[in-house]
Amino acid sequence: MRMRLGLAIVVALALPLAACGKMTGEKGGGEAAAVTPPTTGVTDALIEAAAGNEWLTYGRTYSEQRDSPLDQIDDKNVGKLSLAWYADLDTARGQEGTPLMHNGVLYVTTAWSKVFAYDAKTGALKWSYDPQVPRETLVRACCDAVNRGAALYGDKLYVATLDGRLVALNQSDGKVAWSVVAVPDQESYTITGAPRAAKGLILIGSGGAEYKARGSISAFDWKTGREVWTFHTVPGNPADGFDKEGPNAKAMEDAAKTWGGEWWKLGGGGTVWDAITYDPTTNLVLFGTGNAEPWNPNAVDRGDGDALYTASIVAVDADTGAYRWHFQETPEDRWDFDSDAQIMLADLEIGGKMRHVALHAPKNGYFYVLDAKTGQFLNAKPFATQNWTTGIDPKTGKPKINPDARYEKTGKAFISLPGAMGAHTWQAMSMSDKTGLVYIPTNQVAQAYLAQKDWKPTAIGYQIGLDGGKTSLPADKAARAAARAMTTGALLAWDPVKQAKAWSVELKGPWNGGTLATAGNLVFQGNAASQFVAYSADKGTKLWSFPAQTGIVAAPITYSIDGEQYVAVLAGWGGVYDLVAGAVADKSGPTRNISRLLVFKLGGTAKLPAAPPMAKRVLDPPPFTGTAEQVALGSDLYGRYCIVCHGDGAISGGLVPDLRHSPTIDSPDAIKAVVLEGALQHNGMVSFAKALTPADAEAIRQYIIKRANEDKALEDSK
Repeated sequence: MRMRLGLAIVVALALPLAACGKMTGEKGGGEAAAVTPPTTGVTDALIEAAAGNEWLTYGRTYSEQRDSPLDQIDDKNVGKLSLAWYADLDTARGQEGTPLMHNGVLYVTTAWSKVFAYDAKTGALKWSYDPQVPRETLVRACCDAVNRGAALYGDKLYVATLDGRLVALNQSDGKVAWSVVAVPDQESYTITGAPRAAKGLILIGSGGAEYKARGSISAFDWKTGREVWTFHTVPGNPADGFDKEGPNAKAMEDAAKTWGGEWWKLGGGGTVWDAITYDPTTNLVLFGTGNAEPWNPNAVDRGDGDALYTASIVAVDADTGAYRWHFQETPEDRWDFDSDAQIMLADLEIGGKMRHVALHAPKNGYFYVLDAKTGQFLNAKPFATQNWTTGIDPKTGKPKINPDARYEKTGKAFISLPGAMGAHTWQAMSMSDKTGLVYIPTNQVAQAYLAQKDWKPTAIGYQIGLDGGKTSLPADKAARAAARAMTTGALLAWDPVKQAKAWSVELKGPWNGGTLATAGNLVFQGNAASQFVAYSADKGTKLWSFPAQTGIVAAPITYSIDGEQYVAVLAGWGGVYDLVAGAVADKSGPTRNISRLLVFKLGGTAKLPAAPPMAKRVLDPPPFTGTAEQVALGSDLYGRYCIVCHGDGAISGGLVPDLRHSPTIDSPDAIKAVVLEGALQHNGMVSFAKALTPADAEAIRQYIIKRANEDKALEDSK
């Protein structure tokens, strides 16, 4: 297996990377090399002190509660909130980043892993950094070229790039202090998550569980970029002894017993693509893991085992990376439910006893309460509609899986609620110290799962083992109306002690922004309908809104300078929902990407320029001249290789080209130039010649033409 190459790391090339708990300069030791945390700048103590005037880490504090003690802006005067300043961004993709603020400087990361530093009071640009991510990286990025944030530590800012690097920048001028490759290789993995900093370490995982990836989380020395330890979430090749070196040998041996077939050939999945929480109380790092890969267990004869440690919360020792506990939320995850949603820490009275707990609302629709020190299951209740289980065992927390949900066994399509978009996913939730409630951006997006017959892995594209062609939404009025009717979203206020809804606000559609709670009895959230909104935290009453001109999926922050409180949020529609669910993604109204940083204060006087008019395009496809056999093949290939970027049924959400309007479908030569010859590779559309033939490309073209003509007939019939 290839090693990570980076600054001052490579002493260890003689021993296998499969050793999970590293280590000094050499792999397999069990004792991590000593690191010295910073004593000036942003320190552990400063983060833990959680001063309300700054926002120093992704979740504001180590608890990841995203609750601010600032109350100058409150439920009485929020109606006077207005724009203080804004900054246009140069990346027209989804904006998912959480800003950070320290010493009067507001730091933001944007799509394509860029970083900008602004004067937090005036908006003046101090510096910017572009890591020059190759646009070809998009072929292995399931869910847009997004980035969720940076980490501040010492005198550095840390950003992880889409192509797998961890970069340390000087906070003062944005110059690169060091850069390392933070993934096992740069062919299967991406990074979209925000690093975390604690105990002298920079913690980061990676994505890629649809692309032959083996999940892991790594810790790097904040000063040098030296890799200190790595924990793998999936056991390796049995020929290598399932990783029998290092402190996690037993954990990997135990995990291997829950897998069948030759899982390691496709990596196994379990990627740590978002949730990382450091707990100072226990000195543990808690992190979430992604789905098993492929989704369809039959594709690699995975069997009926739990496939550990996928779709789980895992806790390791912060100093050594040694395994301490795990709790699996979705055994045998065949639905891409993941457990990568943010993990929140709190001290709550549970069952009449004060407990230090981890709170989690993952994709699968259940809200979990676990003991943060031991991982003991305390309770779980559904916070959203779900049909993949018939309930949860109240003692073990293990789900009772609906037999129909095992689609690879039934041979039939299973329409699941939630689907892979999740009842709640990466969009951050918050918790108010004032109300004790957790504010969750929830989705209801159904998905059909059907196992692909005779599926084989390929060198490029999704490796999930599903038949995306046969489950595509047809060009049928009734079917689309039904799909839209059951596609919704809400802001949910959840009582984690009672495990019950306190209130909810129904929204026009799903895929709305993360939340911020403040001591002013406020909850802020942006939404897919291009509004930034403030609600009362106790009752959910809408108190204020701002027309952002674009959908908001990121989470806001708040800070204060010179006695004035500010609220900041990144705006810019995008992400996987826009890419894939084009047929229903406009339910919230027309959405477009206008990427901006918006900053508000009481009595602000800035104004946005008028929004450009929405583009109106008329479908005028070439006539369909193909055969039924071509359409059947094209449907299958499109569902496997194209749908994740260009949308279900060839209907794009708007962020990328809608192929029904594309000139590439006008001739066989045009589509071959793009699909096989890589004519647009520097725009992210690389050559698929490793998997597709000229006949395949023509079949895809004929399928798109047929769908375009069907949609034109549907529009003409209105």
